[in-house]
Amino acid sequence: MSRKPPPRLRSFDYRGLHRYFLTILTFARAQVFTSHSAVETSLVQLMRTADVEQFSIIAYCFMPDHVHLVVEGTQEASDFQQFVRLFKQRSAFHWKRSTGRILWHRGYHERVLRNHAATIAAIQYVVDNPVRVGLVAQPRDYPYLGSMTRTLDEFLSGEPL
Repeated sequence: MSRKPPPRLRSFDYRGLHRYFLTILTFARAQVFTSHSAVETSLVQLMRTADVEQFSIIAYCFMPDHVHLVVEGTQEASDFQQFVRLFKQRSAFHWKRSTGRILWHRGYHERVLRNHAATIAAIQYVVDNPVRVGLVAQPRDYPYLGSMTRTLDEFLSGEPL
């Protein structure tokens, strides 16, 4: 049985200076992101794609079978759907080349973050995720959690964005 990916908002064009909370599942919920090398392969492609597609990576967390991201378009031309498509394509290509396996589940789940409070809540969710599921006792102990705009200590201390 094939499931359709969640629909995108029809009244929103996903371009411009917007923030998003994004979750992408691995194919068949495989436990992929359990080593530094597995995470590094996708993280390099995430940074590369963010740079080219004009997105800032506010927070990321590579859980064993999915990734959570809080991202923000940095230019009016920033296209979220293009950003996600290219990130998934590039990371999947490198993953398949090195392992012979499929990396991502079809589709993704996103939420447009409409205000500062929603952004803070999304960041907190990402930072707390490894603790919530029992992988570590505190966020700073999880090696696959970070940001390209702030240090983890800045997030944990509650410094404003």
